[in-house]
Amino acid sequence: MAKTRAQIARKHATGTPVPVAPPSGGSRKDNGSLVLVAAAVASLFLFWYLHLLTLGQMTQLSDGLTMPDMLVGGYDAGYVERLRGAMDDDARGQLSYLHRTAGTLFPLIFAFAWLLLVQLNVGRRWLRWLLWSPVILFTVADLWENVAIDTVLAQAVPEPGAVALASVLTVSRWILLALSLMAGAAAVFLPRRLRGVPGADTTARTG
Repeated sequence: MAKTRAQIARKHATGTPVPVAPPSGGSRKDNGSLVLVAAAVASLFLFWYLHLLTLGQMTQLSDGLTMPDMLVGGYDAGYVERLRGAMDDDARGQLSYLHRTAGTLFPLIFAFAWLLLVQLNVGRRWLRWLLWSPVILFTVADLWENVAIDTVLAQAVPEPGAVALASVLTVSRWILLALSLMAGAAAVFLPRRLRGVPGADTTARTG
């Protein structure tokens, strides 16, 4: 007896492999990479805008004296007093406004980008936290420094203790920024086995 078309279709269908949906991990990492690129570009722009453009132009309002944020080696009460004398209320207000805007956005967006960079490239938990540490500390020091500098510039006579705190925070933030950049490089360029990324020849992906 001749087989019907439906019977023939069923016979061939039994040997047809069922398509398997591709894993979603790759697409999640691709999306994370796109977010990372956008955040990295934004933090780079904010660094340029804050440090190289705006803080540099603030010297026009301070008789050429550099803003404390840019003094990598720190400063003392005498320098702050000279700077305060060279800046009027409007100039100090502009610096304070800059701290509340770009000075706040830069460390937050930079931290987001660098934390995500480590997250995407490092599989070992202990190594993630090791590489995250300077980024987190940098963010805290940078935001605290903004407040500390505004505080000493608002004082009629800068208190040595407050100036010392602001100076330590300024030096610390630059050191921590450099360590954060090194941590980001380590997250990308360390051997895959050490980072514990998927596909690496290792038995322990997390510490």
